[in-house]
Amino acid sequence: MTSNSGTKCIHEGWKPSEGEPRQLPIYQSTTFKYDSSDVMGQLFDLEREGYFYTRLQNPTNDAVAAKICELEGGVAAMLTSSGQAANFYAIFNICEAGDHFIASSAIYGGTYNLFGVTMKKMGIECTFVDQTLPAEELEKYFKPNTKAVFGETITNPTVTIFDFEKFAKLAHDHGVPLIVDNTFATPVNCKPFEWGADIVTHSTTKYMDGHAVGVGGCIVDSGNFDWMAHAEKFPGLTTPDESYHGITYAEKFGKGAYITKATAQLMRDFGAIQSPQNAFYLNLGLETLHLRMKQHCENALAIAKYLKANDKVAWVHYADLEGDDYNDLAKKYMPNGTCGVLAFGIKGGREASIKFMDNLNFISIVTHVADAKSCLLHPASHTHRQLTEEQLIEAGVAPDLIRLSVGIENVEDLIADLEQAFARL
Repeated sequence: MTSNSGTKCIHEGWKPSEGEPRQLPIYQSTTFKYDSSDVMGQLFDLEREGYFYTRLQNPTNDAVAAKICELEGGVAAMLTSSGQAANFYAIFNICEAGDHFIASSAIYGGTYNLFGVTMKKMGIECTFVDQTLPAEELEKYFKPNTKAVFGETITNPTVTIFDFEKFAKLAHDHGVPLIVDNTFATPVNCKPFEWGADIVTHSTTKYMDGHAVGVGGCIVDSGNFDWMAHAEKFPGLTTPDESYHGITYAEKFGKGAYITKATAQLMRDFGAIQSPQNAFYLNLGLETLHLRMKQHCENALAIAKYLKANDKVAWVHYADLEGDDYNDLAKKYMPNGTCGVLAFGIKGGREASIKFMDNLNFISIVTHVADAKSCLLHPASHTHRQLTEEQLIEAGVAPDLIRLSVGIENVEDLIADLEQAFARL
């Protein structure tokens, strides 16, 4: 198969044999039939591959996971019910009560809350760090019980760029994996494994789906992290699992250990599976991902330039914009463009930002981001509403920040809508 992402978007995952459906079928069944009790027993013991219950695996889901795995250049992948579920599983698969991990403070507000509040109640501590700090400053946040480092390729909503190489070296020097949420860039524009990341997560709800019709998530493992080399840190992967008759995942499944454990253990117990119907919708979105990302980036850059030249705009953050603080990192890690999301503030502060948003005609105020239609929101009032003023500052979310997700409409129409909203301020 070609290495081109566009061709992979269309052809990877579902590989029909002669006489089979050309399009991926929806296996809308909770369960699968076998003629032999012994075969069913082997499936439950992980001694045999196959399907027996959709809460663990489903052929539709596996085909779509395989496509995303190929796009990212990984060895194994699994779909989840949402991006939040993917990030939870990614961490909880290697952390337990008493463990610690490090995360960038600039991540999505929902993930910040998951890590800093909910997982804290489970006995797992997260230290949030300023990702712009030099490596020697970041060193001091590692502890003997640190098990992972987490960041976002492009932060939501501040659209800053994660320095993969800096954090990959730090993580690996301390014998832990680097986990990166690649939702905004998608594997079309950035492949974190090529820059040292070990595990990638996605909210497939965003650009991958592309049409705001199905919530979902995905975890992809590079297969590059050697769990046995750091066996004492990761007993869940390197010691026998008594719930599966003493299987040691890292020994039995090699490079597939991480995803096998996440599927057989976490999905078994928590059940946050993506529905086959949503996986089918996701696959349709993936088939045009490479075309849409190009248009999103072209439109966003044109609008970023328009906003920067507008005297009613206080500031604009978009890494593809020349002169942006993150332009050099964007060129290094995403030379073909970042994404269609940008952040800006309006002179007049928070109240002016809210009034401007209410003045728009077809660019809509929604909680969503990264689909075909342009939309925006005010994070301090919406997605990050649960954070304190201090946490907002720590996360880099200014009170006047507007997150604009630029769609694939005609860019002149988009600018005209922005223009009339400014005129009415």
